[in-house]
Amino acid sequence: MMFETFGRVVSRRGALGGLMGAGAVMSSAPTAQAANRNIRPLDINDPRENLYGFAKMWGTIGPKAVLSGYYGVQYGLVGSHRAKPLFGFCGFGNVRNVIQPDGSVKVMGKECSYFTDLATGEILDRWENPYTGETVEVYTFLNDRFRGTLGLEQKVFKVGDGETKNNDMGGQKTQPFRLPWNRVGDQYLLGWDYAHEYTNPITPEGWPKASTGPVINPSEHFTIFTPAAEIDDRSVFSARYHAGFTRQGPWWPWMKMGQSGVQGVLMGRMHSYKITGGPEDVPKAVLKRVERDRPDLLEEPTDGPDEGVQDTFMRYAEEVPPETPGYVRPRKP
Repeated sequence: MMFETFGRVVSRRGALGGLMGAGAVMSSAPTAQAANRNIRPLDINDPRENLYGFAKMWGTIGPKAVLSGYYGVQYGLVGSHRAKPLFGFCGFGNVRNVIQPDGSVKVMGKECSYFTDLATGEILDRWENPYTGETVEVYTFLNDRFRGTLGLEQKVFKVGDGETKNNDMGGQKTQPFRLPWNRVGDQYLLGWDYAHEYTNPITPEGWPKASTGPVINPSEHFTIFTPAAEIDDRSVFSARYHAGFTRQGPWWPWMKMGQSGVQGVLMGRMHSYKITGGPEDVPKAVLKRVERDRPDLLEEPTDGPDEGVQDTFMRYAEEVPPETPGYVRPRKP
């Protein structure tokens, strides 16, 4: 979720054909013939090398996009009570990266996030809130176009009226783009973090039940494992990865916790991974729903101007009418 307008719809056959093409590009990475390999260890002190390694790990630098999936569980944490499992959280990204002449990376992609029933694994359209007893309509995040650029300096994400750096560990304001790569055996270990704080676009005045307050602070954290041989092999476009994925933040707006009196946060633990096969590796409930409703999310992402960051909270404020009659949405910063 690093990752918005609605794109055109294609047939199921066309969408899955594109997906199989993406898988074919990825699957070439671990089976490259030794004679064709061009091994050069990553120079972790060089920003251009960092961008190269991250681009082929997080997506691909090849001519066709690849998919990465995730799935797991989100918990509610309230006071000193033990964590309560609430629903599954799953989806995929569809990403292609292009290395520019100056070493920067243009990111192009699509993404989706769904919530699932813990007992059945099926996509939730409605959910009974155990804190309030109310049955609410579930809001899913579907983004058919995100574009951005990673440059030679540490990335500053602008979300609403807030700014945050990736992997912000303090220090000077402007730093070279270097990530905490750590070679352990045959793997590179890597952390990727960002922590936001910005004015809640779902204001208490406009959405008293959906809003959790004037400010929100979601963050996401990844612990990534990627084969060193595939990162260092300059003859392949994409490297596999597996990651632990943690997300924390306020209650989702569709949970309608704003007037519940229950002060708490959501914490999720997920698996995240590069898809090396075909559509069968997309979380099954997600693939079934996307095939039915949004097969365009499986199409190749398109080039164009950077779009900036949009998240679930921003999209909800744009698409879901205010609860307060006559309320006028504030202008975007």
